[in-house]
Amino acid sequence: MNKTEAFLTKKEEEEIVEAIRVAERKTSGEIRVHLEPTSGKEDIFERAMEVFHMLKMDNTKESNGVLIYVAVEDRNFVIYGDSGINEVVPDDFWESTKDLIVSHFKRGEFAKGLTQGVLKAGEQLQKHFPWDEADTNELPDQISKA
Repeated sequence: MNKTEAFLTKKEEEEIVEAIRVAERKTSGEIRVHLEPTSGKEDIFERAMEVFHMLKMDNTKESNGVLIYVAVEDRNFVIYGDSGINEVVPDDFWESTKDLIVSHFKRGEFAKGLTQGVLKAGEQLQKHFPWDEADTNELPDQISKA
């Protein structure tokens, strides 16, 4: 079993997927979590952007997709938001979410960090992209892996 497969248990993955569903009930934003062994690049942000496009997260109606990209062996992650989000939020919009995830990751609580990060991202998105009856779930809630 590689490090990416061992990073989360099946139960922990289910908890994260449930957190995505809970978060998306409050916002039209779309949240995904992607895990892979390493970014394979010097710039992890560049890899997160590639994965964002690979997962077709740039095809949401309001350009309000959010990717939490984790390079497991690199011990690094990025929160990447689409252009619709970046146009309306302050520059430090994701800092509190990032800090929350980091606080759990430092203690080895990876599932809790991702779960809490997803819920926090949902709260943040709700302020700018509230949910309404016309919203549909545009992207899968499952964790993607490479």
